[in-house]
Amino acid sequence: MKKHIGIVARLLACSIVGMMLVGCSNDGGTADGNYSIKKPVIYLYPEKDDTDVTVNIKFDGKLETVYPDFSIKSSDSKSGGWKVKADKDGTIHAYDREYNYLFWEGTYNVKGIQSGYCVAREDTKDFLEDSLAELGLTDKESADFITYWLPYMNKHKYNLISFNTTAYRQMSELNVTPKPDTIIRVFMTYKGVDKPVDLGIEPVDITPIRHGFTVVEWGGTEIN
Repeated sequence: MKKHIGIVARLLACSIVGMMLVGCSNDGGTADGNYSIKKPVIYLYPEKDDTDVTVNIKFDGKLETVYPDFSIKSSDSKSGGWKVKADKDGTIHAYDREYNYLFWEGTYNVKGIQSGYCVAREDTKDFLEDSLAELGLTDKESADFITYWLPYMNKHKYNLISFNTTAYRQMSELNVTPKPDTIIRVFMTYKGVDKPVDLGIEPVDITPIRHGFTVVEWGGTEIN
């Protein structure tokens, strides 16, 4: 079994291993701005195959892309949802097709990064693998996340990374019927920089233990 090093422990040890915050400047965090919320995807893991599930999104921004199409439509561009069938292995059935997850994107005024981690390019993959495991994603879900985001993040010498989901949960309301026993929502905000930046230590979410009907969502945004 792979041993994961705690996020806080890595932060405290970074001056030794050279991973984060070495030779930090005092540039601080980043400013707020209107950015795209990229690829939030929603996985459904009911306890029984062929379970009817309704998923509704209420987004305090503008929804721009959804896939598959909403089967529950709204008169505005801020809400909508799906009625699907889901199997225990996460397979979703809708419109006579199978999906691994439900997908949406939109734009919102994202808060800047004021706390988090400054990670060198060569350490970003390992950092994401460890962090996502600690935040509750499976290897498969983490692979989906990393294969989407890592090509963008590898363009930068350093990445300022925050997994603080408080603002995200406030701007994106997720309602699922039947009510899930476990909900895991992971959201990453990051900015690529050319030199290390000193950020405040980020509070770490307590990851729920999966049991019963489990819903998992991950997404992110890049601040330019």
